[in-house]
Amino acid sequence: MTSGDQVRPEDDEVWLDDDAGRLVRPYTVTAGRTHPTVELDMLTLMVSVRLSPALDVEYTRALELCRTPTSVAEVAAHLRLPTAVTKVLLSDLVERGVMTVQEARIAADPTDRALLEALLDGLQRV
Repeated sequence: MTSGDQVRPEDDEVWLDDDAGRLVRPYTVTAGRTHPTVELDMLTLMVSVRLSPALDVEYTRALELCRTPTSVAEVAAHLRLPTAVTKVLLSDLVERGVMTVQEARIAADPTDRALLEALLDGLQRV
């Protein structure tokens, strides 16, 4: 086995194999559940309320990542998990009372004609 083929810990917690990827399949993180109990989208901001020492690795890492408002998409990327799995994981944390949901704020009116025209102009230049 070459050094590129070895199994190695990343961030001291997540085990990866260079060729096979994650050794623990994503659905095992959520015990096979595929639907979150709290409705979240990829832009929803998550904020930790407190850390909880009795949680699995992925849950603890999510809490640490969300010490400041962090989107569901960012958490999924850092945990290297599919978004659907991350949503289940984060909704579990919300239900346990250790994380809160902060809806993403839209700075501009999405129906503002000037904004939509500027967006269209920019897209046409690309």
